[in-house]
Amino acid sequence: MVTDLFAYEFLRNAVFASLLASIACGIIGSYVVVNKIGFISGGIAHTAFGGIGLGYYLGINPLFGVIPFSLFAAVAIGLLSRKARVAEDTAIGAFWAVGMAAGVILIGLTPGYAPNLFSYLFGNILTVPADDLRMIFILDLCIAALTWLFSKEFLAISFDEEYAEVSGVKTTLFYLLLLCLIALTVVILMRVVGIVLVIALLTIPAAIARLFSRSLGAMMLLATILSALFSLAGLWISYQLDLASGAAIIVLAGSVFLLVHMARFVIASVRGR
Repeated sequence: MVTDLFAYEFLRNAVFASLLASIACGIIGSYVVVNKIGFISGGIAHTAFGGIGLGYYLGINPLFGVIPFSLFAAVAIGLLSRKARVAEDTAIGAFWAVGMAAGVILIGLTPGYAPNLFSYLFGNILTVPADDLRMIFILDLCIAALTWLFSKEFLAISFDEEYAEVSGVKTTLFYLLLLCLIALTVVILMRVVGIVLVIALLTIPAAIARLFSRSLGAMMLLATILSALFSLAGLWISYQLDLASGAAIIVLAGSVFLLVHMARFVIASVRGR
């Protein structure tokens, strides 16, 4: 029963984390899909592992280490690719590798037992405490507020960056701001599906939503709903079958993604006859 998800406090926290994460996922995931920057999102996500190591090394909540680390990676990748003429994939690959390596080194230097890194790599939404829920809520508010305030600028750089630049929009500035919002979303989704699977939850719901939407706003709304459904259903499946929650969520989302595209292919083939 779905009501089983509310039987214990840790399950209720997991449900609330899923719903809060879906808001950021639907909004920012839509921009990621429209701008075709999924690889950058993956680079920022994996670089964030260095922030986890920093948090453990300093003896603070790892999320407080991840936030500045992720924001720095987002800005650095954006500036290197836009201003320093470094190939985008090269900048992403460099930060991806260095971030992961820095995380491993810092965790190795931390006195005492090494933490369980599995939950950060592949997610363990069942361990999200109430303090993290409050932080996720605040990050959601920041993401929603900034995307609302600069919706026209983000829309401009997403669909016609050259025209936006000619019109006086500071495209590089808003591109960097978008990358920073992706970094904040990565921090949120990390607690739900883990670093390795963040890119999937950022892209799959939005990619499905794009097929059935005629505007960016509708795409964001549908992506948010789909993300919530995938997260809650995957959480229930993982609880019933004793599976890794993050992996269950992504496998479910990926299966629906494949089924939707197969159905579209079949329908198109039938109509083409």
